[in-house]
Amino acid sequence: MSVIVTDRGFAPDDWRQGWAEAPEDAAGLDLPADADPEALRPHLERLAAIRIHFAAFSDGRGFTLASRLRRMGFAGRLRAQGHVIADQYAMARRSGFDEVEIDAALAARQPEDQWRARANWRDHDYRAKLRRRGA
Repeated sequence: MSVIVTDRGFAPDDWRQGWAEAPEDAAGLDLPADADPEALRPHLERLAAIRIHFAAFSDGRGFTLASRLRRMGFAGRLRAQGHVIADQYAMARRSGFDEVEIDAALAARQPEDQWRARANWRDHDYRAKLRRRGA
């Protein structure tokens, strides 16, 4: 069972359209963290959601991929899935992810309050702190 983490806390998975591994005729695309975003460019306007798999919490390629997809104009739902920990939630949101999908075991080890403590990710961004100091 998966748990979806948003800024409001834990939620059930409401994505019902399925996930495909190839972009042709898919609504939701499942990607490894090392995918080439340029290969997806012709499909970005049509895709409703992209889920990027994190094989390990120490592998940050998924954050880079999310940022690149957003800069390329992807406006759909962007989900991090796999080994993302609560301490990385703010980074996930700043990178462009809308939500994080974790398994029930991780949700038990890192309960909802640990994720919600990082939900105010804009205020805890170092850039926001620099702007406040300069104002």
